[in-house]
Amino acid sequence: MKKTLITGGTLVTENDTFKADIAITGSKITGIGHFNPVDFDAVYEVPGCYVMPGLIDAHTHLELQQSPQYRAVDDFYTGTVAAACGGTTSVIDHIAFGPAGCNLHYSIDRYHELAKKAVIDYGFHGVIQHVDDAILQELSGIIKNEGITSFKAYTTYGFKIDDTGFYRLLQTVKEAGGILTVHSENDSLINYLRSKFVKEKKMLPIYHARSRPNETEAEAVSRLIHFSEMAGDAPLYIVHLSTGEALISVVEGRQHVNRLFVETCTQYLTLSEEKYGNENGSPDDPENIEGLKYIMAPPLRRKQDIEALWIGLANGDIQVVATDHCPFLLKEKMDTKGDFTKGPGGAPGIEERVRIIFSEGVQKKRISLERFVQVMAANPARIFGMYPQKGCLLPGADADITIINPNAEEVLTKKNLKSACDYCTYEGMKVQCTIDSVFSRGELIVKNNEFLGEKGRGQFIFRKPPF
Repeated sequence: MKKTLITGGTLVTENDTFKADIAITGSKITGIGHFNPVDFDAVYEVPGCYVMPGLIDAHTHLELQQSPQYRAVDDFYTGTVAAACGGTTSVIDHIAFGPAGCNLHYSIDRYHELAKKAVIDYGFHGVIQHVDDAILQELSGIIKNEGITSFKAYTTYGFKIDDTGFYRLLQTVKEAGGILTVHSENDSLINYLRSKFVKEKKMLPIYHARSRPNETEAEAVSRLIHFSEMAGDAPLYIVHLSTGEALISVVEGRQHVNRLFVETCTQYLTLSEEKYGNENGSPDDPENIEGLKYIMAPPLRRKQDIEALWIGLANGDIQVVATDHCPFLLKEKMDTKGDFTKGPGGAPGIEERVRIIFSEGVQKKRISLERFVQVMAANPARIFGMYPQKGCLLPGADADITIINPNAEEVLTKKNLKSACDYCTYEGMKVQCTIDSVFSRGELIVKNNEFLGEKGRGQFIFRKPPF
């Protein structure tokens, strides 16, 4: 098998930062230390760079069919190429809803076919559309036998789960050793506010945010934590947490439950509701068309929420930073013009996450290097049953490695991105780092923003029950 050496860089793990080399044989890390380059078939010198475990995006929506009219523009090829060029070596994709009444395997089987195009390794979060005895029995079997240890349910949208359903789900997931992930917003209040604004002809993008106020997230998060406690400390993972109020609910909830995990996303750490414009438009953009790019749920929040999330990220209240990558074409986002309730919700971000969080977090000293590795690699790997295959620099682990140059800078712009989406959520943002290179299972697949791998080289990650 090919022997590869990565030398000259500074290794960063979840616990330490130190100078060392990485020895790779085939697809696995075989040693950390100092080695003679003549003993290797390939040697990569990365002076001045940080060498990290391959970074994981635990929340993506590739090929998502959001409605009959709207389908996410990135498939498992373009989306994973974009992820790789952005420094991500594994994704866990949220499976889309299937037909009403379908079993869990319906969508899982379909996604296994879709993902054959992937260029990096991938896993799936199953999706719960309804709860009955058959679904609960199927769920338990999938967690134990099929390498899918996490499932997603919603407190809102058409396939929302009621309170009894959540309680039963949490009980079943706990018994099977898996984890339930939840999109947490108060459906009834949001629908009331949306209807109210429509009747009042308040249709500009800012009313998307006003129809989903902070309290609608905080209430749903608090309710789910209570259900987790009722179910005997059932593992619960809150996706895309966006508000300071919801984070307070989490901190308080941890006095009663121990297996409560929180994810936030790049957009909620960097962009505020100012992107939506105001209630009256502006002379050069009376309908705040630019704000349509940022229609997503949860919406962008206040600047004080951004700061609260950074504090929570630094002190350990938030465990994971993902993207909720859900890209649609700009012309499709424009379907929301004049009515914030129309058109697709979601935005691209799979390619920008690593550089933004490193630049805004590490370079601005909001979080340490080690904390960066925790929230971008080690924590998602542990929570979702991939550790120590993924998320670490240890002998025996997959040789997934992300190498960051902290001494360079660039401006994020669509023309330099690989995603099939035709706009950049973070257009014009300057970042104080670049992605030098990316290895996936020992293979150099990205160098200086050029993808070097082959279509379909990605492998399904068969995960083990984490709890």
